[in-house]
Order: sequence, then C-alpha cells, then structure tokens
Amino acid sequence: MRRVSPEFRLRDVAVTAYGPTVVSAIGHGAVLPLLALRARELGADLGTAAFVVALLGIGQLLASLPAGALVARIGERRALVGAGLLDAVAMIGAGLSETVLWLGAAVLLSGMTWTVFLLARQQFMIEVVPEGYRARALSMLGGSHRIGLFVGPLLGALVVQPWGIRGVFWLAAGAAVVAAGIALVMPDPGAEGRREQAVTGHLSVWSVMRAHRRVLVVLGSVVVVISASRALRTTLLPLWAEHVHMTPAETSLVFGVAAALDMLLFYPAGWLMDHRGRQFVAVPVVLAVAVGTLLLPLAGGVLAVTAVALLMALGNGLGAGILMTLGADASPRVGRAQFLGAWRFAGDVGATGGPVGLAALLAVTPLVVACLVAGVIGLLGTVWVGYWTGRVDRLRRTT
Repeated sequence: MRRVSPEFRLRDVAVTAYGPTVVSAIGHGAVLPLLALRARELGADLGTAAFVVALLGIGQLLASLPAGALVARIGERRALVGAGLLDAVAMIGAGLSETVLWLGAAVLLSGMTWTVFLLARQQFMIEVVPEGYRARALSMLGGSHRIGLFVGPLLGALVVQPWGIRGVFWLAAGAAVVAAGIALVMPDPGAEGRREQAVTGHLSVWSVMRAHRRVLVVLGSVVVVISASRALRTTLLPLWAEHVHMTPAETSLVFGVAAALDMLLFYPAGWLMDHRGRQFVAVPVVLAVAVGTLLLPLAGGVLAVTAVALLMALGNGLGAGILMTLGADASPRVGRAQFLGAWRFAGDVGATGGPVGLAALLAVTPLVVACLVAGVIGLLGTVWVGYWTGRVDRLRRTT
C-alpha cells in the first residue's frame, strides 16, 4: 500500500472539500423522499410518479459527458458555483410547478446540475489528496453527502408541516445557493494544468473514451449495477410507503433514520477499501438493496418499512465512495476530467435505468410483483459486481 504524504492534512481542505457537498445534499435529501409524492399530488399515477423521479437520473445522464469537458475547461470552482446557482433555479421551478410536466422539467434540470457538481467535487479531491489516502478521503466525500441526506429529510419533515411538500423545494433552493457560496472561496488546484492544455489543446471526451474504452466497458458495467441499485432504493421506498398509507412526514422521518445509519459507516467503508479491497464494500451495496426489495412486500407498516430501509442503508453506507474510488483508481492523469465524465455517464446509466425500469414494471405489474422482480435482478447483479471488483483487487495487489 502506498504511503500517505506526511505534509498532507485533510483538515486543511476539509471545509472547501466537504462543505459544499454537505449543504447541497441537505437540499436533495429533503426533496428525494417527497418527489414522487409531489408528482402524485399533481395527478400522476404510480408509473408516472416513478418516471418523474427517474428524470433526476436522466438529467444526470444527459449532462455527464458534457460535464467532463466543462470541468476540464473552466475548472472545479467555477463549475461548482455555476451548478449550485442553476440548481437553485431548478428547485424554485419545481416548487412553483402546477403540472407534472413542469415538475418533470425542473427535476431534469436539477439532475443535470447535480452531475456537474459531483464530477467537480471528485476531480477536486483527486487533485488535492495523496493517492495513499484516496479511498478514505473519497469515502468521507461520500459521507459528507450522506450527512446532508440525513439532515435533509429531518428538515423536510419540519417544513412540510406548515408549508406542504412545496416547502422542501424552497429549502433545497436555499441550500444550493449556500453551497455555491462556499465553493466560491475554494482553491483551484487544476489551474496550471488547464493553462497548459489551453496551449496544447484540450482532449475531447470521445478521444479519452476511445483510449480507455476497455476499462470503461468492463468496470463501467459494475458502476451501472451499483448505481441502479442505489437509485431503485430511493425510488421504491417512497412508493411503498404511500402504498401502506404512510404520511409524507412519516416517509421523511424513515429516510432520515436510514440516512443516520448510512452516515455512520463512511469512514469504516474507506478503511475497508484501503486495507481490504474494493470488493468488501461494493458487494454489500447491491446485495442489501436486492434483499431489502424482496422483503419489502412483507412490510405492512411504519416499523417494518423502517427495518427494510435500515437494511438497505447498511449496505449503501458500507459502499460510501466506492464509485468515486474505482473511478479515481482507473482515471489517467491526462484527460482525467473527461474520463471521469465518461465514468459518471456509466453511473448515470444505472441511476436512470433503475427508476425507468421500475416505472416500466409498474406500468404492467402491481407494486408487489415489481419488488420481487427487481430483487431477483439485484441478486444477479451482486454476483457480477463481486466478480469484477475481486479482479480489480487482485490487480491492485500485484502492482
């Protein structure tokens, strides 16, 4: 294992590294549990409500490749500021929506800005953190996201009482503006490299993808499966909560409790990745969601739904930072932002495919059947992820 530079101190960059993610995730955490319910308020059926949630992933998918090129040209700081401000506009639009179409358009825009935000955060961390500390630092970045997802639903449960579901969108808009403000004062470590590339010419996203196509196809399939599992979790749980007649406030609190467990595991996840390998945290993500989805039809009340949510959160928490770490391991020094854009594209395919697949199932089957089908597919995905991440670990031990 590579040694950590003795000059590096994570606390020196902690606020600028993790602050924007915590604050922005608070807004997203408030919105996610109630997004499908807001679509239902506006008259959407179950399949359409699931598709509205899926639009968040579709927006991420559409923006992932352009985001890599954008960050490579303007840098992490400017990308974060712009994405935060545009996300605030999207959340205001969602709060003002009076139709499902309007709400869907706002969610699509928010997904696009979120991809730029996440890619810029990952690129910044790779630039400033020594390689020997990479997994723990990126797990803490994933953990900062989880802290926001823990606080967000709790705040959402408070604002939804006096202002209704619209209130969570106002909360998210404010959080996005604050995140942009924090990013405004962060350092810009890639400035020199961008100046050099401006002289020699920026690599295109397509040229970087061609040069690294084997890695992107093989490990990209793992990213797709993990991302699909995570997206399915955040889409299916609110729909099941409504199915068993839980209130919006109860749904937010369940997500908050699950997020608390999720949040506590990010540093152990990084330690496991650095000391035991990537497979030890990648497999539990997919397996926990698969088993939880199979158990969901047995959950008939608040306590049972909470138990399933905690099981899924356990696996997801152990996988904190896994996608970013795998991407950082595989990324080249030259053309890194463009490569990470392609890497995020694979993740966004999964994040989009999970909810879209669920929406398609719900169009032709009852919710219970959709849970069982998704659970079986998840078990098959667990085998696939375990095989390829095991190979990654063996390769890392020999180099």
